[in-house]
Amino acid sequence: MSSDLQWLLVRNYNSFLVKRVAEGPIFSKEPGNLRNIHSHKFSGLANSKTIDVTDSASGIKVTTRKVKATPTQVAPAHSTSYVRPRSGGRRALGVASATAKRGYRPDLRTALLARVSALQAAQKEPKPTPAKKVRGHKAKTF
Repeated sequence: MSSDLQWLLVRNYNSFLVKRVAEGPIFSKEPGNLRNIHSHKFSGLANSKTIDVTDSASGIKVTTRKVKATPTQVAPAHSTSYVRPRSGGRRALGVASATAKRGYRPDLRTALLARVSALQAAQKEPKPTPAKKVRGHKAKTF
């Protein structure tokens, strides 16, 4: 079945839709949707090539769907790579560039880079806040 036909069937009726405001944007929680926007371009259900970025214990997991995999294949239908937890922003850029250089959905490069960078920023330990300095009359202790 073509991806256009799949999108026409799935577009109005799927369990991943998130409609908060009647006139507002429609979001989607499906796996493989990098921007969480309900559109054909970012759909993880209707496209044969999808990129899924998730947070895991061993780092950030980047999963791509193999195009020629049959629907009965589960594990061999996906290719997985990890971004180590302590790596910097250059590593995120490398992951995004590697998928684009292979010709695997180069239009999703910026969305992939944004998602990986956001997950890396969330994994960082926050800096401790310094102790407040006492000012004014309270600072005068003789």
